[in-house]
Amino acid sequence: MKKTLLLVTVTLLFSCGVQQKSADEEGSKKITITVRDIQESMEFLASDELEGRATGTEGIEKAAVFIENYFEENNIKPYFETYRDSFNIGEIVGYNIVGMIEGNDPELKNEFVILGGHYDHIGKGKEVDGDSIANGANDDASGTVAAMKFGKYFAKSKTTKRSILITLYAAEEMGLKGSAHLAERLKNKGLDAYTMINFEMIGVPRAADKAMAYMSGYNRSNFAPTLNKYAGEKILGLFPKAQQFKLFYRSDNFPFYQAFNMPAHAISTFDFTNFDYYHHVDDEPDKMDYEHMTSFITKMIPALEGMMNAPTKEVVLTEDE
Repeated sequence: MKKTLLLVTVTLLFSCGVQQKSADEEGSKKITITVRDIQESMEFLASDELEGRATGTEGIEKAAVFIENYFEENNIKPYFETYRDSFNIGEIVGYNIVGMIEGNDPELKNEFVILGGHYDHIGKGKEVDGDSIANGANDDASGTVAAMKFGKYFAKSKTTKRSILITLYAAEEMGLKGSAHLAERLKNKGLDAYTMINFEMIGVPRAADKAMAYMSGYNRSNFAPTLNKYAGEKILGLFPKAQQFKLFYRSDNFPFYQAFNMPAHAISTFDFTNFDYYHHVDDEPDKMDYEHMTSFITKMIPALEGMMNAPTKEVVLTEDE
């Protein structure tokens, strides 16, 4: 059943890093993340117009243009000459979309935190009631939207000492091809990459007795407890089946772990019990919980901000899971 749009606005306040002339000026500098804003982005990216966003199609081209325009409107700069990082898979041309937010510390801005998600999907699926478009709302328009909203927030707040790359990948559904290409290109460029987080299927909530989200490869680093510390609550937990399902290796974090040997994980709220439409034509925008998505993004902002502003690289690799 389609969820009623909740007219809820989550307002996030930020410090500009300089002394404000008055309390009124301080209060007027706000960034808002709204349920409506998230839903509107989701409803475009997972619309029938985009025909399932298969890599190399007109549908994914429309998605790419939408993301590029969003970056430009929100002052997220291209990291390369343009926003596109193009690659070939046989005769298919794919392109990752890469934006940058420069950090505000003269030293730490040379270190990069990478946030991302894949914006492609499978295109067509098994037809159900005349519908054959696999819209890919949860997989992974939800993670794409999360990365876009984090980009908007940090580009406008200018509160991070380290620099950020917002990276949206094509050809994930073809075997992590887009993220593998970008990770290798960034490594060859000599990027000082500190950590990477991939947002994968965050459109539906977990059960009330579970942590809000989980991190793949939980025991491979101290990333999850570090983010929980800065969030002030346990947002990220351990999903015992993640190792059984080899989730660490199955998402776009893995190529970055391989290329940089750094903490690189996927964060998800999909745990195989709370969503029945993986790679299904009913993975539609009306199946998403937009209040949950807004809450997740809001809670993650101080967690990310704390990690990005720590004086040292406190997130480190530990034992394998």
